[in-house]
Amino acid sequence: MLKTHACGELRAEHATQEVVLAGWVHRRRDQGGLIFIDLRDRMGITQLVINEETHPEIHAAAKDIRNEWVIQVKGRVRLRPEGMINPNLPTGDVEVEVLGLSILNRAKTPPFYINKEESLDESLRLRYRYLDLRRERMQRNIILRHEIVRHIRNYLSERRFIEIETPILFKTTPEGARDYLVPSRVHPGKFYALPQSPQQLKQLLMVAGFERYFQIARCFRDEDQRGDRQPEFTQLDMEMSFVEREDILDLVEGMFTSIVDELTDLELVTRPFKRLSYQEAMELYGSDKPDLRYDLHAVDVSDIAGRSGFSIFTANVEAGKPVKAMRVPNLGAESSSQLKKIHQELEGLAKSTGAKGLAYMAIPTEEGGEVRGPIGKFFSPELQVELFERLNVQPSDLLLFVSDERQITYEVIDTLRRHLATKLNLYDDKTVAFVWIIDFPLFEWNADENRWDPSHHLFTSPYPEDIPLLDTDPAAARGLQYDLACNGFEVAGGSIRIHQREVQEKIFELIGLDVEDARQKFGHMLEAFEYGTPPHGGIAAGIDRLVMLLAGEPNIREVIAFPKSQQAADLMAGAPSEVFPEQLRELHINIVPVEDKN
Repeated sequence: MLKTHACGELRAEHATQEVVLAGWVHRRRDQGGLIFIDLRDRMGITQLVINEETHPEIHAAAKDIRNEWVIQVKGRVRLRPEGMINPNLPTGDVEVEVLGLSILNRAKTPPFYINKEESLDESLRLRYRYLDLRRERMQRNIILRHEIVRHIRNYLSERRFIEIETPILFKTTPEGARDYLVPSRVHPGKFYALPQSPQQLKQLLMVAGFERYFQIARCFRDEDQRGDRQPEFTQLDMEMSFVEREDILDLVEGMFTSIVDELTDLELVTRPFKRLSYQEAMELYGSDKPDLRYDLHAVDVSDIAGRSGFSIFTANVEAGKPVKAMRVPNLGAESSSQLKKIHQELEGLAKSTGAKGLAYMAIPTEEGGEVRGPIGKFFSPELQVELFERLNVQPSDLLLFVSDERQITYEVIDTLRRHLATKLNLYDDKTVAFVWIIDFPLFEWNADENRWDPSHHLFTSPYPEDIPLLDTDPAAARGLQYDLACNGFEVAGGSIRIHQREVQEKIFELIGLDVEDARQKFGHMLEAFEYGTPPHGGIAAGIDRLVMLLAGEPNIREVIAFPKSQQAADLMAGAPSEVFPEQLRELHINIVPVEDKN
């Protein structure tokens, strides 16, 4: 080894010892006769001292050293002088008197500072990702990711799970997003698909009798990018045999709780994890991944609003459209002019989701005061009392009302909740709130294709008592699926699976797959189900999203070593790129120019 100690491990007990350190020059300070260098490696920083009086040759060589040069030093550890201790560094009690210096590699001036946090253009960071990864924030994120994955492996291994790798090259099957396809050289005209998830394979492992499987799986989806998506991503994939839903929820809840408690300084505010049905979540929060760090929810007031004199509400209620109200604390105390500005801002957000408008009432600060807002006059005193009791109204509240098609109403509620929570600082960044969403509908109606679509995936089991509904009323059938949300993001999702061929074939029929299509795409699974398939279920958790949330980062690119850009490009390596003509010939591929849509 080129060093005896890591830069971050020296302490007062090492005083008087001779050590060899190697790393990057984090910062250099020339004070004439003394040169101070902060030497950095992955473990931390140690201050070096070079004295011109005692070591003139080393001092002369150190004058040329610049940030990010790689150096090796030999020296003696000593306690820092009185008043020079740095309480912000774990090594702040000591420094190393340099007795020998070797320059291992010089460095050009980096395109951005490594030794301080600053706002940087993301494209520049991605172009020089190997430098970006040297920064303390990025190293902290990647190390946290490692600790979380290690914790997961240990947690599951202690509970008799077996880690099994599944193929990256597999068969294209409908999974809800576009596949990444890999052409075959030895089978002209045929393609492998990169897995969107190991769903079929982990179910087949249950058929194979392994009973408890997990994998830190690489997955691939060709879909539009956003902050919590990447073309390639990592998920914790799990499957268990002879289990019920509660077994899986309890296992995952215990694992995630231990991750938060043991690896972060965050406060878990949901113990045990809250549970909501899909319908409850949508009615209260307008989302199946609600952020429960703050108490801001919608209440259905259709029965009250339908008896008001406000024609839009009465007409909508008559047409079966809901009227939802949300109570926002304290905003009702604002001046009339400020209320108008607030309303314009919030109504603009509501309209951006497709709503036609947003109504409001401002509750007076004192009892007996007059309700402000254009719709207050349409509610009699008796209706106002009924409304305020329903909403548990407090002085100075602002009441927001939305009434539209149900799906639009949900989107408005979700949008307003997220906006107001940030604007009004309704949550603590150092808290996390998990919530299980259960009892999803098994199907969603696809009007364009005139067929049912699975709300989760093709292999989700219906509730046993709902199986007869597959023939009579598919819309009423519930799926034994479950999602885990955290701070407004979905971080895991799974289900109890279908393990009987006849039920699986019935699902295929309902979603429009005829017998031949089902045999061609899923024949291997249908055949496997004839050889003694145990009841089984599982879940997949997004490692990238989980680490993003626990690291307090705004997107998953901050917790992935070499991510793609928002345009799904690798700016460092220049991928995707063109390939050589001979490569295309070997793969029997001909590139056809894209037609100009203009």
